[in-house]
Amino acid sequence: MEFPIVRPRRLRGSAMLRRMVRETDLSVRNLVYPLFATQGENVKIPIPSMPGVFQMSVDEIVKEGGECLKLGIPAVILFGIPAYKDEKGSSAYDPDEAVQRAVAALKKAHPELLVITDVCLCEYTSHGHCGLIVDGDVQNDSTLNLLARTALSHARAGADIVAPSDMMDGRVRAIRETLDEHGFSHIPIMSYAVKYSSAFYGPFRDAAGSAPQFGDRRSYQMDPANIREAYKEIEQDLAEGADMVMVKPALSYLDVIRAVKEYTNVPVAAYNVSGEYSMVKAAAQNGWVDEKKIVLEMLTSMKRAGADIILTYFAKDAAAWLKEEQ
Repeated sequence: MEFPIVRPRRLRGSAMLRRMVRETDLSVRNLVYPLFATQGENVKIPIPSMPGVFQMSVDEIVKEGGECLKLGIPAVILFGIPAYKDEKGSSAYDPDEAVQRAVAALKKAHPELLVITDVCLCEYTSHGHCGLIVDGDVQNDSTLNLLARTALSHARAGADIVAPSDMMDGRVRAIRETLDEHGFSHIPIMSYAVKYSSAFYGPFRDAAGSAPQFGDRRSYQMDPANIREAYKEIEQDLAEGADMVMVKPALSYLDVIRAVKEYTNVPVAAYNVSGEYSMVKAAAQNGWVDEKKIVLEMLTSMKRAGADIILTYFAKDAAAWLKEEQ
């Protein structure tokens, strides 16, 4: 049929009609709020490159968890700012460190809140890489035990989900076996299966103090030019016991999110990373974009591409905005 019989505008005439026929439903239940746990008490340190994001002590983290629940946000993911660093990333699996204490405190204060933990060594090593270093090279196999120890320490603290982000080959199997051996077979693994070596991580590295002290991470994170390689990563992680997979970053990789969603039958997460957040914040502060509209459009595009779960620093704002639109 042709115009004037077919008029697509008929279904766009009012807000209520548009909502009724909307194909993609972005919901607060899809959101995960990233938090940076650090030492001390009553500590809330602004991160200059990420306006509105803070390094927070455990007591402040607990307050944030309560705010998330009030807004309907079901989950947070924790990253650590350790008291000390060494070549082996020992603070990553120290039960007295900020992440482990934050997990325990959150689960005590807000047992219904899902607490996810990032499992990696980059924030905890003196050299800033995600694994052990020998002769300037990141060692894959000898790193796996340390990652498994880190995940176990998070599970013991009460984490609901562990999320390895290091991109070492075989780390999901090492973590799964260790968790199972110690009575944590019920803990799901959300694997950063498709994590690209991206320039969009810059502000996060400021926030977490995790920038490499030499070289870069291109030898273990994925080449941004590749998409078929994502299938290999997903196949391996699922075979090793991953329960969910993640694509990171999100905004420039919507095609990858769609491909991953069509390729697998497990929940797919997308990480709306720090660089994506900071660019929007900077533009909004300069009056160049409408922050609310552009954020909701971005997050909707990620959901439309196939993301079941979206990790985003905009989670609290988005939750409030979505409530306004109901």
